[in-house]
Amino acid sequence: MANEVIKKDGSKQPFDPEKIKNSIKGAAARTELSEERQNEVVEQVATAVIQLADAKEEIATSEIRENILSELDKVEPTVSEAWKKYEEEKGAGGEESAGGEAGEAGGAPETPETPKTPETPEV
Repeated sequence: MANEVIKKDGSKQPFDPEKIKNSIKGAAARTELSEERQNEVVEQVATAVIQLADAKEEIATSEIRENILSELDKVEPTVSEAWKKYEEEKGAGGEESAGGEAGEAGGAPETPETPKTPETPEV
């Protein structure tokens, strides 16, 4: 499996398959697919992309992004379109997003976090 991801700026960081899954989840959340279908898409696409990375020591974020979008086009084009629309809205140019680079967050939107309830101070 790829041990490192090469980011756009040339720096490297450890390969983290969860970041791929989270990126796909973020894009799927922007569609009208059922939660069950979203989960199926995430697992199917992430598995395929991670298998592609298995044959390499290093993989570029741009290659991860291309593989994700290619798989999404085959499996669930609506998620691929949501991903691309998000990139256009953010002016990401396909490489960066609010959540990081393609290898970090796949260039896709991250799902919004649930606001935390303020803790009640103890007396």
